[in-house]
Amino acid sequence: MDIGRATLEDTLAQFGAFHLGREVEGEQYLPADADFFRQIVTGVTKHQLEIDPSVDKALNEGWPIERVDATLRAILRAAAFELLRRKDIPPRVVITEYVDVARAFYEDDASGLVNAALDSIARSSGADLN
Repeated sequence: MDIGRATLEDTLAQFGAFHLGREVEGEQYLPADADFFRQIVTGVTKHQLEIDPSVDKALNEGWPIERVDATLRAILRAAAFELLRRKDIPPRVVITEYVDVARAFYEDDASGLVNAALDSIARSSGADLN
């Protein structure tokens, strides 16, 4: 959505048809919970004005979310949505899952950045990380 300026519905339809539970670039993706995926993408879109400042604050000064690679930006936004709005999911689970997602896309220290930023967002939202 961010790069191609696709609509929410077009993005959800594309992922449902071509990515979730399919082979992409030689990698077989397991079936996913399409409803949960829809909730996350819809939630990020609906709450982006709350999410982006939280991510900006968690990133190093001088690196606002707009300067972050689009895939990494999507990872941070989705995770921040879950941390800020999905109180039914333990923050440690959210952080671990999205650090793993970052590792799947990046070989460098992006997973460390994700871990630090999400830890900061969770703490500033008053989450119990124990």
